[in-house]
Amino acid sequence: MPAITFFEEGISYKLKNKTAVRKWLTDTIVAEGFKLNELNYIFCSDEYLLQINQQYLDHDTYTDIITFDNSEEEGIIVGDIFISIERIKENAAKFSVTEAQELHRVMVHGALHLLGYKDKSAADKKKMTLKEDHYLAERSF
Repeated sequence: MPAITFFEEGISYKLKNKTAVRKWLTDTIVAEGFKLNELNYIFCSDEYLLQINQQYLDHDTYTDIITFDNSEEEGIIVGDIFISIERIKENAAKFSVTEAQELHRVMVHGALHLLGYKDKSAADKKKMTLKEDHYLAERSF
């Protein structure tokens, strides 16, 4: 059965509107022509995410999100998305948005990576931001 699951690693964090968030993310994946098999969101601390960044990506920097694509079949989503709640809170203040808005942007950003969107070049980043904005506007909660 397709599933989006939420976990906490080393922190205590309770996502609000879990059912609505699951439906919104699932609808996003389906709208892009993909099937959802398994998607795990792991909420963690800056330090935890830094260790993952160092260990798996050889980057020695803090980040808000790391996405691992575990899919074995094209068009079927299987992945793990790690999100630093500390970074979400900091970025929400920096960009003058609510923590929920910033969290949802980062959550859909990770899903878009699994759907094949990139953000390394300016053109790719612009395309991804437009997709984020589109799907954020689709939320009904």
